[in-house]
Amino acid sequence: MNYEELARLAEAAGFTAWAPLDAATLEVKPEVRDMCAQNTCGMYEKRWSCPPGCGALEECAERLKRYSGGILVQTCGDIEDSFDFEAIVEIQQDHKENFERMYAELRKAGVDVLALGAGACTQCKECTYPDAPCRFPDKAVASMEAYGLVVLEVCKANNLQYYYGSEKMAYNSCFLI
Repeated sequence: MNYEELARLAEAAGFTAWAPLDAATLEVKPEVRDMCAQNTCGMYEKRWSCPPGCGALEECAERLKRYSGGILVQTCGDIEDSFDFEAIVEIQQDHKENFERMYAELRKAGVDVLALGAGACTQCKECTYPDAPCRFPDKAVASMEAYGLVVLEVCKANNLQYYYGSEKMAYNSCFLI
């Protein structure tokens, strides 16, 4: 699937911005994983899609190397200020829905894709980690950070604006093809 086809899917899915992704720009950083281990999001050691369930950083790096490109996708929305949690959650939910729509279309088309989302996988209310295998391994999604990627750096390296000012919030994900 070429970039033009991916861009059409991104637009149809509802994303507000997107850019071609050069997989050679993806740099896996241990310090990002170290931030995950601090468990500020509360998902470390709780989901198959989060560290350590998603695999060692070296395994993630090897998975990334299988792909040459793809698309960065973004959902951006207005917020009153950094404490406008209602708007922030709404933008996040919109992004997850956009992401799921596009991911479903890529799977339906039979595309070999590695989808990296924003935040923890939410396919199941309760994850089976670590007691049983993932219920939906074909739908489970790790975050870009779980793979050791600094989202700001990925966006900069691939010419996708990351920060729009204090009255905007943007969520970013990618599909590697």
